[in-house]
Amino acid sequence: MLAVLTLAGCSSGNDATVYGGSFTFTSPGGKTEFTYAAADRKEIGALSGSDLTGRRTVDVASYKGKVVVLNFWGSWCAPCRDEAPGLQASSVRYQAGGVQFVGVDVKDTMSGALGFTAGKQITYPSIFDPGMRTMLSVRGLPTGSLPVTLVLDRQGRVAQIWLREITQGDLNLVLPALVAEKGAQ
Repeated sequence: MLAVLTLAGCSSGNDATVYGGSFTFTSPGGKTEFTYAAADRKEIGALSGSDLTGRRTVDVASYKGKVVVLNFWGSWCAPCRDEAPGLQASSVRYQAGGVQFVGVDVKDTMSGALGFTAGKQITYPSIFDPGMRTMLSVRGLPTGSLPVTLVLDRQGRVAQIWLREITQGDLNLVLPALVAEKGAQ
């Protein structure tokens, strides 16, 4: 609770600033979609945690060289439930092109998370983050509503952010260009 209050205290007016690694994110006036040109991209820093079974660690840095779609979700979140089939379909569609999807399940129970991924037939890994520590490691990332989706380029830099439910169409507009970019491979 203190972390949420601290984050709320870091914003002024309609702006919110997010710090993580060398990445700085500013959300002016309720905007929910952000695209960063290659020259303006910054790394988000380390993101890792236990998977939904607690048996292995999912480390986003291990996917450097791939485009990473990082989706923050909760089984209790209606928009998260709505977007999940499209995320799964896109993960299959873009896998051969060097795109890795990673979920981060926040404010949830392990049984809720496992039921969600089984019911939605999600096959990509998710970090189990009931205390939001992984989400908060992207310091200041708005945590008041889900879903939140970040797309990292092959160098692990933030290229796109959505602070809303996304569709396959949204991903189809962003992923082909990022896959085509030259970078760490």
